[in-house]
Amino acid sequence: MSNSRMHPNHLELSIALSDNHYTRPILEGRVGVQGVKLMPTSVHPSEMFWRQLKYADFDVSEMSLSSLFIANSKGDRRWVALPVYTSRTFFQTWILKRTDRGIDSPSDLKGKRVGVPEYQQTAALWSRGILQDEFGVHAKDIEWHMERGPQMSHGGSTGFVPPKGVVLNQIESSTNIGEMLVSGALDATLLYLPHKNLVDRSTTDVLSYPFIKPMFEDPFKESQRFYKKTGLFPINHTVVMKRELYERHPWLALNLFHAFQEAKNEADRDAKEAIQSMLEVGALVAAQSNSDWQTQAKTYGMKSSRPVIEKIAHYIHDQGLSDRVLSVDEIFAKSTLDI
Repeated sequence: MSNSRMHPNHLELSIALSDNHYTRPILEGRVGVQGVKLMPTSVHPSEMFWRQLKYADFDVSEMSLSSLFIANSKGDRRWVALPVYTSRTFFQTWILKRTDRGIDSPSDLKGKRVGVPEYQQTAALWSRGILQDEFGVHAKDIEWHMERGPQMSHGGSTGFVPPKGVVLNQIESSTNIGEMLVSGALDATLLYLPHKNLVDRSTTDVLSYPFIKPMFEDPFKESQRFYKKTGLFPINHTVVMKRELYERHPWLALNLFHAFQEAKNEADRDAKEAIQSMLEVGALVAAQSNSDWQTQAKTYGMKSSRPVIEKIAHYIHDQGLSDRVLSVDEIFAKSTLDI
């Protein structure tokens, strides 16, 4: 059952969020939810998603979009999503490579040993999709090495098995992606998460080694190229609430949505944090005036994000992580579909 309790004037809810400029107004109590008393907890996303998928610890939280769709495809319908996106970027620019392995472009990843914290995580899903669509590199062309094991992973809670034809090795618990990249046991990594949490093990500052570099020397240029071609601003995290809560209190969905939008607006009004957080946005807007881009970058809601969410659903199926393409309507609260 839900952790929520009714108080005389408010519904009390537990909420878990990562600590960033867009969520901080809620975590710190500067922005509230009408009719709700929040009990906030700041949690690293890797740990948060694992705890929610395995234990459903919190009434409301951020959630990995890919793991949410995958869980639903396998009959786990404990969560209802809101079109609130606390993390989005151009994930192909996170790829790191060793400079002594003949990797001059993304197409050179074919046949290479590549690390990934978790195969089904959204950032990895986007990067694999972009590698295939933009550079002709298929997941089956790479030898994958995954850091998270079944006990401490999203996939451990969603019944993950490697897609047919994909070579996926489990990294031994005595080592991690960072150590393997430095030692030469890996040629590259799709992304790298060195921040301390219960789920990820890597801590090495790999970019302090001169033979490890980003795949794209100019991430802004690659971001501009990709957005200009596709019109997609990739999304990583959404916000979910327990379905049983939504069914008992359907008004919660829009009240929560409004609170997150207010928190985002407050963060954007803070010039110092807005400049820091919108560096990518600034570079792209400077390169081209595009109202669609600005809408995606500055607002939450389903109207502007539906093509991105639908792309995620297709990537999940195309990459062998679901047996069908799930619809947006299956995942998100009905009352949020037209905003």
